[in-house]
Amino acid sequence: MNLLPSSATQSTPNPDFADLASDEQIATTLEALSANNIQTVVVESAEEARQYVLGLLPEGAEVHTGASRTLDHIGLTAEIEESGRYQAIRPQLRQLDRRTQGREWRKLASSPDFMLGSVHAVTAQGQALVAFGGGSQIGPYASGAGAVIWVVGAQKLVRTLEDGLRRVQEYAYPLEDERMREATGRSTHLNQILVINGSLQPNRLKMVIVKEHLGI
Repeated sequence: MNLLPSSATQSTPNPDFADLASDEQIATTLEALSANNIQTVVVESAEEARQYVLGLLPEGAEVHTGASRTLDHIGLTAEIEESGRYQAIRPQLRQLDRRTQGREWRKLASSPDFMLGSVHAVTAQGQALVAFGGGSQIGPYASGAGAVIWVVGAQKLVRTLEDGLRRVQEYAYPLEDERMREATGRSTHLNQILVINGSLQPNRLKMVIVKEHLGI
């Protein structure tokens, strides 16, 4: 399947990818993710997801948060950065000039003890897809972080890998492009898509599926 060029735009998100998954689809996906060493739980609400994730983080832990509407919406971004209970990586990155301190920025961002974020699609075969413009989260997600925790709205569950790629291109990309244009006046770019089929480490990747619309 061909990916959209990085400069392509699609003005209208495909509504087929906005519906919440059924309980049956969630159960099938949960089983597949667990078989792929992606430890997964299903919760009913955003608040339940928030409390579950906080329960996984020891006080004083080094925690990095990916740019995520989901984390922002459920209050995890603010909790990590403002509570004082954690060593938050993102505020430290904001203090660095990437043009003159690029090496320090890369090293700090690439290997946190905990990496929090979300994904753009999850297949019934237990695969997670994440799209990037810059790609700074690829390293921590793929291998750099000690532990990765994703919070995922149930509308992101799809049947196949092809459906997942279509969801990235036809739904998530247009919405993110719209957000970027409103925020910065510039278009976003679909430069990388990371597909995670599983993990060799049973306890490293964790996912919380929420039976609500969260993120894009």
